[in-house]
Amino acid sequence: QLGKAFDHYDMARDGIADLTFGLIHPPVGMNIFVIKSVVEDVKISTIFYGVLPFIVTDIVRLIILIAFPAIALYLPSKM
Repeated sequence: QLGKAFDHYDMARDGIADLTFGLIHPPVGMNIFVIKSVVEDVKISTIFYGVLPFIVTDIVRLIILIAFPAIALYLPSKM
């Protein structure tokens, strides 16, 4: 049964995390093209290399949140 295994908080958390990851990830990262339009004298490949540490940390963050979903619900459960 899908209803018992499906958690809306997990789905929303993963969706938002994937969306933020997609905004900086090449080749379609919209934020990268925004930066390029603001700073026109910098090559786009330089911007892609500058974003690389953020991509790595986003991948680690996604792995941690998927492996331990209780981390994302800790603070809301205290309210």
